[in-house]
Amino acid sequence: MRKERKVKQNGRIAVLAVLSASLAIPAVAQQSGETTYKAKCAMCHGADGTGNTPIGKNMKLRSLKSPEDIKLTDAELFRDTKSGVGKMQGYAGKLTDAQINDVVSYIRTLQK
Repeated sequence: MRKERKVKQNGRIAVLAVLSASLAIPAVAQQSGETTYKAKCAMCHGADGTGNTPIGKNMKLRSLKSPEDIKLTDAELFRDTKSGVGKMQGYAGKLTDAQINDVVSYIRTLQK
């Protein structure tokens, strides 16, 4: 009987650990996406994504909150970030795919 209780208890602990990890991963991704965005993107796109910076104004950047950018899929934002678009340099070889995905996720939070 004791062995069964211990197995059930260990099973519950494992389930709680998996649930905790699944809740924490998006928060970590958002934090790392925010950190990467601030280091690599904010100088042109601005902290809020509007492009209201000297560089952004000079390059005539569209706001990341524009209807055109909001309707882009995550895959399209990923592609543009990795390969570059217009005058924006691509980040292939400078950021990992995971970092770019985290930045895309962070951009989505700016668009809300």
